[in-house]
Amino acid sequence: MSWEDNVRRVVPYVPGEQPDKAHMVKLNTNENPYPPAPGVARAISSMPEETLRLYPDPTAGSLVNALAERYGVSPDQVFVGVGSDDVLAMAFLTFFNSDKPILFPDISYSFYSVWADLYRIPYRRPALDEDFRIRPEDYFGDVSECGETGKCGETAGNGGVIFPNPNAPTSLYMPLDQVEEIIRHNPDVVVIVDEAYIDFGGESALPLVAKYDNLLVVQTFSKSRSLAGMRIGFAIGNPKLIKAMSDVKYSFNSYTMNRTALAAGVEAVKDDAYFQEMVGRVIATREKAKKRLTELGFTFPEPSANFIFAKHARVPAKELFTALRAADIYVRYFDAPRISDYLRITIGTDEQMEELYQFLEEYLKGR
Repeated sequence: MSWEDNVRRVVPYVPGEQPDKAHMVKLNTNENPYPPAPGVARAISSMPEETLRLYPDPTAGSLVNALAERYGVSPDQVFVGVGSDDVLAMAFLTFFNSDKPILFPDISYSFYSVWADLYRIPYRRPALDEDFRIRPEDYFGDVSECGETGKCGETAGNGGVIFPNPNAPTSLYMPLDQVEEIIRHNPDVVVIVDEAYIDFGGESALPLVAKYDNLLVVQTFSKSRSLAGMRIGFAIGNPKLIKAMSDVKYSFNSYTMNRTALAAGVEAVKDDAYFQEMVGRVIATREKAKKRLTELGFTFPEPSANFIFAKHARVPAKELFTALRAADIYVRYFDAPRISDYLRITIGTDEQMEELYQFLEEYLKGR
């Protein structure tokens, strides 16, 4: 026997490419094209060097309190972490410990299956319908009678549910009444709604937290608040859920949030007017992008996030991806079943998008 026999092996998540070139159009990782709130830079530049030798507040109290005030909940309903990936990983570790499979869509955030494999959590991935939409009934955990298919209890008894809303990479939003339907049919397990993109379209499930003690809503500062580089995410839920996650966190790493991130996060939360303005800009550019991409021969599901999931009528997505990359225009391509004909295009500034359109117009002329 070798020590290698006891190594835990998983297929890792593959993050989006992070090129660093003098002139490029980076539309591949759903970052916000605009800077964070002005107070963020002031808070970072004015941070006393003396404080950097000290550990940060393990409770992340300043940020927790700012989020609690912003969203109208109590501080014991808020959990923060190093990006929503950290928050979600902690949630998987904390809540998904049943022998029954957890459920998430077959086309969704690809980190879900990585965490499930890492933590040895069984899972099942119900297929999106032909329009890339989640079917709520596929996630009902209290089904006990035979359905029309004759498969009795096919969806009964899951170990938990997680899904993004809007979904990624499709950008489709599920109406709140359907979200609630899933929660209502899963009273005995934790349901996680991953709202990384909710600020760009749709209604958040946060109001449902007061109604369902098994609901956890997770959001991030990486998209709408322009702080992907600071790595800040948070969850809001019943105090019992947050206490359980905190206990796991303190058993893993007490000091997850650094001082700089905490200071930046507080300032980003405080400046709601700036936040609304920047989100509005992205949405306005997205609406223009829908028209321009349609004119260029693309089709796409109705987008509710800060990206568009687009398919060209004639030219394969992989070909376009390669040609764009050669021109230092970066978008995301997923070589996976059902979605290999699509490109995920982040919404940039109007100027960045114009460079994209001009390239596509010239390239497609010869095709």
